[in-house]
Amino acid sequence: MPLVAEWLNDPEYFGVYNPLVQHSKPELEKEYDKLTPETKWFFIEKKDGSKVGSIFHFPLGKLLEIGYSLIPSERGKGYCTEAVKIIVDYLFLAKDIVRIQAHIDPRNIASWKVIEKVGFKKEGTIRKSFFARGEWRDMLVYSILREEWKEPKILTKTTS
Repeated sequence: MPLVAEWLNDPEYFGVYNPLVQHSKPELEKEYDKLTPETKWFFIEKKDGSKVGSIFHFPLGKLLEIGYSLIPSERGKGYCTEAVKIIVDYLFLAKDIVRIQAHIDPRNIASWKVIEKVGFKKEGTIRKSFFARGEWRDMLVYSILREEWKEPKILTKTTS
């Protein structure tokens, strides 16, 4: 939990596209304890085991949404694209779902490039979707449907 608290309290971790939020370790532990069984959060690790980011999924009705972030020094190296491929494979192999979606700030070009490389399609813009850093911001909606995914890109089976 100390590493998570460090990341979440670092304005550079979520970048300029997300609200600034500060969390104490006890607050994070309370939030973690409130997660539903359908909400999962994972570290993104390099092959040497060092943790470089996080990726998560949570339910929105009968569909799932994903989110992800990397520490600034590890961005642009393919870790996030690989993590998104893995979580998409896992979710379509392990869950009876037809859709996975993500919301992305239109200015976050790196994030929408990641999601598009994995096969997500841009559906549209939710205008003035949230307030962050003194302004109302739009969000792009991306999704991938089971029939667009077709087969695993990385995983071959799951043990959930």
